[in-house]
Amino acid sequence: MTHSPAPDDSAPLRLASARGRWTLLATVLGSGVVLLGSTVTNVALPRIGDDFDADLAVLQWTVNAYMLTLAGLILLGGSLGDRFGRRRIFVLGLVWFAVASLLCGLAPDTTTLIAARALQGVGGALLTPGSLAIIEASFHRDDRPRAIGLWSGFGGVGAALGPFLGGWLVDGPGWRWTFLLSIVPALLCVPVALHHVPESVGTPRTDGVLTAGTGGRQRVGFDIPGAVLGALALALITYALTEARDGGPVAVGASVAGVAAGAAFLRVERRSGDPMMPLSVFSSRQFTAVNLITLCVYAGTGGFFFLTALQLQIVVGYSALGAGAAMLPNTALMLLFSSRSGMLARRLGPRMPLTVGPLVCAAGMLMMLRVGPGASYLHDILPALLVMGAGMVVMVAPLTVTLLSSVDSANAGLASGINNAAARAAGLVSVAALPLLVGMGPDAYRSDAAFDTSFSRAMPLCAGLLAVGASVAFGTLRQTAAASRALHGRTHGWLMEPPLVSRFIHHQTAE
Repeated sequence: MTHSPAPDDSAPLRLASARGRWTLLATVLGSGVVLLGSTVTNVALPRIGDDFDADLAVLQWTVNAYMLTLAGLILLGGSLGDRFGRRRIFVLGLVWFAVASLLCGLAPDTTTLIAARALQGVGGALLTPGSLAIIEASFHRDDRPRAIGLWSGFGGVGAALGPFLGGWLVDGPGWRWTFLLSIVPALLCVPVALHHVPESVGTPRTDGVLTAGTGGRQRVGFDIPGAVLGALALALITYALTEARDGGPVAVGASVAGVAAGAAFLRVERRSGDPMMPLSVFSSRQFTAVNLITLCVYAGTGGFFFLTALQLQIVVGYSALGAGAAMLPNTALMLLFSSRSGMLARRLGPRMPLTVGPLVCAAGMLMMLRVGPGASYLHDILPALLVMGAGMVVMVAPLTVTLLSSVDSANAGLASGINNAAARAAGLVSVAALPLLVGMGPDAYRSDAAFDTSFSRAMPLCAGLLAVGASVAFGTLRQTAAASRALHGRTHGWLMEPPLVSRFIHHQTAE
């Protein structure tokens, strides 16, 4: 009996090779299930609430439990991959995500569902950083830009189809299938990854930043205390905001403890010899400004998409499928035109697109005020979503281009990881805080009139967050061309962009 030779993990992969294509497929499927977990659920929320006779807080936690662990642990997930092997942690994340998805789909009550969603986020935090890090570490430098472009392009398509696919499943076999859907691609990806994907680890640099490497195992530190404190601060603040409508000492105590945990996180990061988020990277004024802009715009857009999916079903009367399909034009604009927007930002500089883009998004949100009972899709909903999409086209890719140009190339991956965590955390806090700020009661989603009133109050707040982001951009960014950094260099192992952003920057850097 003969045995085929073991694959040579030290040789860079080429896209033209069978192993290169299998590796790309594995990373696309892996990142795709995480994106589906982020986008497929919103349209299912009303049915989940009806089936469990749950209040609004349960719907918020169904979204936020996932985003909480994903945002809080994504940098640690990258560190674990760098330390113990990216393929190993990637496969662990896939299995973890599949098991958690099964628990979500079989959940007999809301407590189990929320806990399973948190476990899903842990799986996502393990596999998401590794999917791109594997490509960066494994492919030949000449093929790397195209491989990353294909990875992020397919990911963008998957994210765009999430609400539509979720709506189809909710109206068909039921909302539980929005979670069960992820199991098959996740488990199919495991043997592909084990057989075809080369193992790689991080190699330490003198400046403390990791680069992709495929050699022998190196000792690479990771910051568990920082990860625990960061996730704890997010969890406590989210809990305080979600439960604050009931008042009481518990919500107050959670808010105080959350602030204390955040302060402790900063203290640990300042003193750690190997911090998860080295504070020195914020010495760049532009990097700090870009992250402030990110917090504003992703808080606004996160709240917008959460509430709009509900508004279209509860108030306008759309089915889950109709609500998911209604929002496709917005994402289609981003997929078609954002790469050109990134090129424009490189020529004109970041201030103009990052000022104009958020303001256009804000205008689209204010146009949604016309969307109420009996709203026309062509005359009321579609124009607002097209304006919103146009603003995101102008804003999203330049935001990432400007981020990468704000730090030296050795820190580009770390900077993107921090920015990605900031974007997810902003959406998390927004979904927790907006219902509180607009006076949305626990049963508001059961009454079209009550929800419509709350939605009308929320849209100006979301638009205001975008306007604040535009003001920060105009006041802090220099009007100089932002030099894009090509990703065929060596970068940190957990390079990731904010949700729905990754496709665009990689197309720009590949050109």
